[in-house]
Amino acid sequence: MQLEKKLKTFPILLAGGSGSRLWPISRELYPKQLVNLVGIDSLIQNTIKRLSPVLDASKIRVVCGEEHFFEIARHLEEIGVPSKGKIFKEPCGRNTAPAILLAILNILKTEKDAVILIFPSDHVIKDVEGFQERLKAAVALANMNYIVTFGIKPHYPETGYGYIEGAGRLKNGAFAIKRFVEKPDEKTAKRYVSAGNFFWNSGMFAFKASVLLREFKAFEPDLLKVMRKMVSDGPSIPLDKYKNLPDISIDYAIMEKTKRGVVLPSDFGWSDIGSWKSLYDFLPKDNDNNVLEGDVIPQNTRNCFIRGNNRLIVTNDLENIVVVETPDTVFVSDLDKSKNVKSIVQELKKQGRKEYKAHTTVYRPWGTYTVLEENKNTKIKRIVVYPGAKLSHQMHHHRSEHWIVVQGTAKIVNGEQEIFLEENQSTYVAKTTPHRLENPGKIPLHLIEVQIGTYLEEDDIVRFDDDFGRK
Repeated sequence: MQLEKKLKTFPILLAGGSGSRLWPISRELYPKQLVNLVGIDSLIQNTIKRLSPVLDASKIRVVCGEEHFFEIARHLEEIGVPSKGKIFKEPCGRNTAPAILLAILNILKTEKDAVILIFPSDHVIKDVEGFQERLKAAVALANMNYIVTFGIKPHYPETGYGYIEGAGRLKNGAFAIKRFVEKPDEKTAKRYVSAGNFFWNSGMFAFKASVLLREFKAFEPDLLKVMRKMVSDGPSIPLDKYKNLPDISIDYAIMEKTKRGVVLPSDFGWSDIGSWKSLYDFLPKDNDNNVLEGDVIPQNTRNCFIRGNNRLIVTNDLENIVVVETPDTVFVSDLDKSKNVKSIVQELKKQGRKEYKAHTTVYRPWGTYTVLEENKNTKIKRIVVYPGAKLSHQMHHHRSEHWIVVQGTAKIVNGEQEIFLEENQSTYVAKTTPHRLENPGKIPLHLIEVQIGTYLEEDDIVRFDDDFGRK
């Protein structure tokens, strides 16, 4: 819904976390907010697009981990939102209270006060116009000095969400907050749904920056003091200090203590996409109640979620099953129990398996690389370098590299030589030879790299500069 006048607010998108319940698509280095799980856009792009008709996109700010900074920036730029100055990096995750404070204190460097809206960047909403109407009501309440949380009207007894109990009715249809309650058992959840004044805790908020800071001063003064000092000291937040902050949510820090909290009942088809089951519930189904994505041939298959990548998936006599295929992994589970994949990810991490962390395609500030084949002495990669981007000036002690250009133009420093290669041309980089790869063109550069050597790990590298170019 296009409004005649945009609301003067700062939307803050929380883009931390790894989304491990959506493994193997969501991984530590490429979490679900960067994935196109619903439609052609990533979840963070979808979040921005449903805000933009109502809120000023130039005021959007994002809080994310350092390892996701460049890819978050690329996703913003892809949908026409300049990323410069809009992304605040956390050196490590410390839950929502420090993340929200980090963004607010940075905003207040240039603003006397502001209405702040908090949104997780990885949620989905079906009724976008209904959501936008609730935004207007939330901003109006925030301007009355309330701290607003969006409470989702429950249509079934969900045991995977926390609930908020509303008390007396206030303006704009809001309720005073009586209490927050943890994830209930099914019997308790049914009672909450029947009562009519219990709502799912969505993790979305609206408030004046000045109002929330007063509450932090009252309830978490030490955290506020330390965060003020870190933000005032400069744009880079030191890891050794940030990791010592309390790991505390905004609910525990403020919302469960404040007298200004209100819950705004909302019913716009919201889901946090916290599991393959919740994604299945959100997406449209075929005549057999299946969600099928990719090259899938289902035979006698019902009530299933099947997502393919590059390979043909054929199923036979399946019901209530999830199948998710990636280039390096296939996950198969009972659909209702698929959220237990989180424990599988923890076990993979414990075993030191790389599949918990990264895909075969890894995203870097300069582009991507995909491992096509790997054995003891050989590794083959497909490398894509964005227009105008370059990798670091580097050398390797234990491996040589062959580069074959497939598309575009490569500018290469190879020892003392500087050469340009076009499509179907190649060069050889001997071990211990300083080299650099750059794309001087206007289209992505694609090349195949063949590594041969006695040690092919990523740490076999000496860098002569630091432009975050890592491959």
